[in-house]
Amino acid sequence: MIRSSVSNCPVPTEQQPLNEYEQLRTSWLFSDCALNWRQHITKMLMLWSFSWIIAGPVAAASFPPHKQIGQFLLCGAAGASIGVILLLVRLYLGWYYVSDRLTSRAVFYEESGWYDGQTWIKPEEILNRDRLIATYEIKPILRRLQLTFAGLAGMFVAGSIVWHLL
Repeated sequence: MIRSSVSNCPVPTEQQPLNEYEQLRTSWLFSDCALNWRQHITKMLMLWSFSWIIAGPVAAASFPPHKQIGQFLLCGAAGASIGVILLLVRLYLGWYYVSDRLTSRAVFYEESGWYDGQTWIKPEEILNRDRLIATYEIKPILRRLQLTFAGLAGMFVAGSIVWHLL
């Protein structure tokens, strides 16, 4: 973990925004957000494919594949997308939380429990460093997640149009 350059920082090490960023960046779930577009889309498609294990039988119960193949495929695809959406929401909220803590001048922290919270005002040098990290490291990740959401929304709209044409 990266230590703050200010030795009088009262925030516990694990609650310092820079250390929260480092922890998120190196975790197995959140580190995938920093991959290139191709790898990111491949991971999302793998999750979507894996979600068909649950979505396929549910869709088949509603729309028998041998009778209503179009509805079965659209319903299964939409159902499988739920896993992707839940993952994207989790990733977005985690990165957004850390970005908010990095860009905020005041940092709320807990000394030993929920009942004794304090607020620390970042010195200017720490604030500038943290804002640079948020701008150049986290903002592109949030943008990628937003574009992935937009792509999914576009596919849902296209699927709805196709559904009404069937």
